[in-house]
Formats: sequence, C-alpha cells, structure tokens
Amino acid sequence: MSVSESQYVIDDRETPRFRVHRSALVEPDVLEQERRLIFDRSWLFVGHESEVQQPHDFRTRKVGGRPIILTRHTDGSVQVFINSCPHRGMQIETRSEGSGRFLKCFYHGWSFDTGGTLVALPDEDSYGPDFDRHNLCLARPPKVEAYRGFIFLAWTDDIEDLETSLGGVLDILDLFADQSEEGMRVIGGTHLYAAKANWKLLAENSYDGYHAMTTHHRYLAMLKESGKDLSKVFDKSGGPALGWNLGNGHAVIGGADGSHAQNTGLGRDLPTQAALDAQVARRDRFAAKYGEDWANRMFASRNMVVFPNLAIIDLIMGITIRTFYPVSPDYMEVTAWSLQPSDDDPTLRDMRQENFLTFWGPAGLATPDDIEALERCQQGFAAYEHAPWSDISRGMVRDKPNFADELQMRVFWREWDRRMTGTEHPAETPVIPRSGRVAWPYADIEPSSIGVD
Repeated sequence: MSVSESQYVIDDRETPRFRVHRSALVEPDVLEQERRLIFDRSWLFVGHESEVQQPHDFRTRKVGGRPIILTRHTDGSVQVFINSCPHRGMQIETRSEGSGRFLKCFYHGWSFDTGGTLVALPDEDSYGPDFDRHNLCLARPPKVEAYRGFIFLAWTDDIEDLETSLGGVLDILDLFADQSEEGMRVIGGTHLYAAKANWKLLAENSYDGYHAMTTHHRYLAMLKESGKDLSKVFDKSGGPALGWNLGNGHAVIGGADGSHAQNTGLGRDLPTQAALDAQVARRDRFAAKYGEDWANRMFASRNMVVFPNLAIIDLIMGITIRTFYPVSPDYMEVTAWSLQPSDDDPTLRDMRQENFLTFWGPAGLATPDDIEALERCQQGFAAYEHAPWSDISRGMVRDKPNFADELQMRVFWREWDRRMTGTEHPAETPVIPRSGRVAWPYADIEPSSIGVD
C-alpha cells in the first residue's frame, strides 16, 4: 500500500509527500487524548542520577503533569515518589531541590524518610493500637527504571520494559554516558521557560537541521566573526550526518565521524593550544578504551528526541537535556539541564558551559529564535480550517535522508498517529536497533551537504 492516512496524517510514499493536519496542534480534544493515549502510556524522563548525588538529596518536578519527588535514600538507592501526602493529599515538598533526612508535610506534620516510609506524625495514639503506618507510605509511580544514570517512569503497569521500549536509543545514551570515565553529571541550575505553542512543535524543532541557516543566522554570523570556519561544521568533511529511525517513535540526526578532536561543533573554537591538547588527549583516551569507531561517534554531534517529550542534544560544545509538557494546546512548559563529564578538563568545562549558555540559554542566541519561530507557527494555525495541512516531506526521495531532511519528524508523527488513531504506517527507512559499541550504520554513505555562506 503506497498511501496510509488518517484524519491527521497523509503518508504518501508514491508521490512522495507527508502531511500533518493542523487540527492536531490546535484542538483541545486532541490534547485530552494525548494525555490519555501518549503521556499516560509512555516512559517519561524523570531526571539524572547525578542530580541527587548524596543521601537525602532531593529534587521536585512534574512528570507527565504529575508532581514527583526524586531522592537518594540512606542506602544510596535513587527513589521516585508521588509528591502527595497520603493523609490529605498536600504536596509534601514545594522546594525545587534540597537535602534533609525527612520530608515533612506542612499541613499536619506527617514526616517521611527518603525511602518513603512514614516515620512520625503528631499524636499517633489517636489512631489506636492497630494503626498500620506501613500502609501510609509515600505512593510511587507504577514503573520506575533507569539506564546509564537516566531515570524514567511510566504511569501504567501495562507497558514493556524500559530497554525494550528505548531500542536504538540505548546506543545514543551510551554515547552520552561514555564521555566520562567517572560519570556524567547535570550541572547545578535549571532552565525553566515556556512557549505559546503546541508541544509537538518543540519535538520537531529539537532535531530539525533544516532551520539552522535561517533561524539562527545571527548566531552563525557571530561564530564566523569569531574566526570559526563553518564549512567544517556543515559540509561532508565531518562524515555522514544523517537522520536515523531508532524505533517506537524515537529518532536522531547526527554525524558519524568526529575523528578530528579539534572539532567543537556549533560552539566557538577552543581558545588555546593547551585546550586543544586536552581535547585531543581526551579523544585518544576514549579511542584506546572503546576503539576508533566508537570514539568517532562520540566526538560527532547528535540531536535525539525520545518519544514523546525528551530531547537530548550534543553539539560537541555541550549537551542539553530538555523536556516539555503541554499545559494547553497552544502553551507548553519547558525544562532544560546541562549535562557534562564530571572529570572534564577545567578549560574544556568552562568553554563548554559558556557555549551552552550562549546557544541554549533562554536569553542566548538560539533558544529565543526557536521560541519565536514556534509561536509564529502557532499563530498561523489560527486559520487552520482554511490552510489545514503542514508539509513534512523533505528528504522522502532519498534512501538515506541527511540531517537537514525531515525523516525524524515523520518517525515522530507516525508513532503519534498510531497511538492516537490506530493507523499503522510502514517504516520509511530501516529501524536502527541497539547494536553496542560499533561503527555507525551506513558509515560509507555520502549525504548531500548544505552550503554555508
């Protein structure tokens, strides 16, 4: 069958064309279905284990619209609880982060340890001799699992295990986690911001290579003025930069060859010879440990979206972890963190963090551009009855779409449509399964490049 379609998606392999009906980005009923069919039935990112480094550290946030507490217990185990007192339902902890042996409810003083056990309450004798405090522990999400320090939860028991669900994503998480011999860590501080746009637009944008030249022109101009040779970032010299279907709605765009250790991706070039030497030594260490092929992949850039709402982007200059959740069809809240090697050379660490803030910071030279673009899209959707379709067809004519094509968005939308309507869309390209520390598939492919002025 050359055409598969639903009320939201036209997937025409013959023409070829791929279109998404804009009602999916506007109508309140769609959002209600998404909460039930997607967010309540997916593995959702909670946080990174490095955020709670010491026993009794905690973080609070919302995951899938529900309040949770992430803690490290006395025995060193990482715990996830629902941030709601079993007595009368009050959120127990309102601080975004902190440390303490006990989590105490402000309302009636019930106290819990960081393992979730009720340890004290005022006037316990009033409950009688048969009071069983063990049945009044903090509630937990139905499923919590972790991989290489990345912690996920699911709001249903009826779901496959995390590693099966992630599939080819596991290789990419390995690429992140292997960048430190002592463990990756989330830098203190969190970016919290919002956009007046549908959440799926940020999923698209997070691995959209097509918009970089136009939307981020001023950032690229700044790099060029600093002396950076942008042709080394965007042409073929860095090896194949393609789009990859990782299965289950997950996808990534990225390069295969980062063998030139002086490559700083979309960040400013390293400022000194000492910094360059440190970067080269770092790459040589990983090549000796994991092999040249894996080191080449590690030192190349990648943008990944884990369905439905987790983006992890490594542009060599730094790594951002980003989650986003809809409040209404035209409004989302975004949370972002900086992930870095805990054993990084101080010069590289400072340069990486400066580049991170310059590019991804809410007041940086890229994030405000993206938010403006997404909000203008949402404003254009006000006329969706008369201009009903968005086109996401770029690269369908290629066997191996490049990083500026839109394969990755089509992977997202096919899974979204399957969840929402039950429509099965055949995969456009082979799914890349988990393969372990091996060379990037199709490493001999020469993708078409895009020029840089």
